[in-house]
Amino acid sequence: MPKLDARLPLPGVSLRYADSGGEGHPIVFLHGAGVDRTMFSAQRDALVAAGYRAVLVDLRGHGGSRPNSARLTADLLTSDVEALVGHLGLQQPALVGHSLGGNLAQRLVRRDPGRWAALAALDSTWNAGPLTGLERAALRSAAPVLRLIPARSLPRMMADASAVAQTARDELARVFAEQTKAEFIAVWRATTEFVEPDPDYRTPIPLLLVRGAADRTGNIATAMPRWAAAEGVDEVVVEGAGHVVTLDAPDEVSAVLRRFLNGVLRRDGSGI
Repeated sequence: MPKLDARLPLPGVSLRYADSGGEGHPIVFLHGAGVDRTMFSAQRDALVAAGYRAVLVDLRGHGGSRPNSARLTADLLTSDVEALVGHLGLQQPALVGHSLGGNLAQRLVRRDPGRWAALAALDSTWNAGPLTGLERAALRSAAPVLRLIPARSLPRMMADASAVAQTARDELARVFAEQTKAEFIAVWRATTEFVEPDPDYRTPIPLLLVRGAADRTGNIATAMPRWAAAEGVDEVVVEGAGHVVTLDAPDEVSAVLRRFLNGVLRRDGSGI
């Protein structure tokens, strides 16, 4: 049965999620920092129409999964998703993660590769990739820099840096404004914990990498091409889109995801 607005009680939070239900292969969508599950609305509709089961969640500290009384960490975000997948009884779901959600999806696969069927990372940095000294310094300085930005200016500033289309920017500004500055900084700190360089690691399941051509967030524009080369996969670059590619180019991203998932998943829901 569909659960369009459901909750899973966990220590420190009531995790809000939506599940389209059905017999199709499950796809778990994990959103980026500061936003919520609505960033995947177009992709959810397209994949449900294509016969898949879509599960979307507001990650702890975001959207309807607030307030959160526990200290936000990468491990806690990871265990939340594992708990939701177990609660719903999902068998080898595919993961679609954007930015923070892509970092989280990488951690999930690295922790238990046999549990997942495929991974699509959208506008996300490479957890296992090497970091230059400059990139390490940027990670360390990001939270202190964020503290200097007035809280009233932060939502619009982040929105304008994250999207190209004005409609996408306006939607992001609205969603970003729902999270306090302190909450966002806590999320950013947790995000940096996902970065664990390991030059020998390779993703053991089918992998899709997608980014907006105008994404200038962090080191994504340089790290994702290196990631694609190391893994031996093609990188899909979406012209005219920024960091939040799902809002800047919803139809194109939906089509890319559908082609990838159709290619690696059996349509009978039994895995790959």
